[in-house]
Amino acid sequence: MKLGYFAGVTSILVALSASPAAAAPEGFAINKPHTIVAFSVDRLGLTKMFGSFSKVDGEFSVDRDNPGSSTATLTIETASIYTGFEARDKHLRSPDFFNVQEFPTMKFESSKVERTGDKTAKVTGNLTLLGVTKPVTLDVTLNAIKEDARSKKNLAGFSVRGTLKRTDFGMKYLAGPISDDVTLIVEVLGDAK
Repeated sequence: MKLGYFAGVTSILVALSASPAAAAPEGFAINKPHTIVAFSVDRLGLTKMFGSFSKVDGEFSVDRDNPGSSTATLTIETASIYTGFEARDKHLRSPDFFNVQEFPTMKFESSKVERTGDKTAKVTGNLTLLGVTKPVTLDVTLNAIKEDARSKKNLAGFSVRGTLKRTDFGMKYLAGPISDDVTLIVEVLGDAK
């Protein structure tokens, strides 16, 4: 009887001391109508020109227990550029800038996530633009993950900011009068898969 009692107590202690299983990363698909990929660039030191891309797709995963294991992929159709002035948009689609005939998409794939605060991180990844792939680091803020009242599935919202040098990707037209530095402004909404 003592042996059975000892075995029972041991089983309970082992069960209590075991680490709880880590939650699996949550997968999200980009909610296209509610995701905005925009940019700004300085013109002649006089004004900033803003633009955006209307066709964006991708997915990301959020690992709440280990944020460093989170991932993101974003694909943008370059011909979907919009600045509010059709002649300028046409020029931006030309070989002088995005060369959309030869390079119809640009893509970002994360490679490293470094947590910097309760809801912030630096996300480094490879951006492929004009056939050139370079690392880019972005400042990312997790705004919230919450249940959608209609679908009963989780929604995840992020704000992303960063800069890149367009000449790094071979976009050298009017470098100088038009700033080399491009500011990225991205608002991402994801639907749980």
